[in-house]
Amino acid sequence: MKKLLHIVFFLLTANIVTLYAQEETVYSIYFEYDKYNLDEKQGSNLLTFVQAIDTTRIEAIQIFGYCDDRGKDEYNFKLSNNRANTIKSFLVDKGIKNKIIVTIEGKGRILLEEDIDNISEARSKNRRVDVVVNFRPVPPPPMEPGMYNQLKKDHVVGDRIYLENILFERGSSKLTYKSRMELDKIARLLHRYKNLEFEIQGHVCCTPSFQKEAIDKDTKKRELSKNRAYTVYKYLVLKKINAKRMTYKGYGNTQPLGKGSDYDRRVELVITKTKAD
Repeated sequence: MKKLLHIVFFLLTANIVTLYAQEETVYSIYFEYDKYNLDEKQGSNLLTFVQAIDTTRIEAIQIFGYCDDRGKDEYNFKLSNNRANTIKSFLVDKGIKNKIIVTIEGKGRILLEEDIDNISEARSKNRRVDVVVNFRPVPPPPMEPGMYNQLKKDHVVGDRIYLENILFERGSSKLTYKSRMELDKIARLLHRYKNLEFEIQGHVCCTPSFQKEAIDKDTKKRELSKNRAYTVYKYLVLKKINAKRMTYKGYGNTQPLGKGSDYDRRVELVITKTKAD
């Protein structure tokens, strides 16, 4: 089935993650328990990452260190800071300009979720540093068949509309001011084209492979894609769009589009039915 509204973000799972509107790549370095120095393999992998990115487009770099859930808070904050600073020193030594590293922060420990099956694996994933690289934006890709950049009356079931201005903060299901303004435009068009019914689909992409859904930082629950879809649904209801025309569902990271950094962290409105006036 084709789809109707692309509300775009992105982060590519695994070690490298990416985001549209301001393109972003995240690379994670994992540490052994209670360690913060890089071994030879870690250094080699990080060097490969640095060499692979387009340094001419880098706008800013943020470095965040983490620990697993064991140990006292004070010690974990110190350890996570040491991990972050180790990575910062490595990047500067490899030619990354110090002035573009805008954040170096140890976040301390990451608590385990109740739905974790493999505690050992989860802890190993939490002992890490995330290097977040923000790039200057590039033009959006061309529209493909079945994808549009504006709503129209004669859509068919499965059509989708790509809109780059519907944005969320990372890990949040709250709409930004710019997103609300964009949804106001969409609502006006939906009032005009009352023949369209659709599903609002939420997607995420920055979770590890063993977690299909991401945590909403506001609710602390693993329901981010569903909450993003529901947020759009509620806003359109607020704008007097008939709730009977809409459904919503979260798809987690199960539907990557494979098209790059501007697609996978997103909300889509998918045309499910059209009817004559």
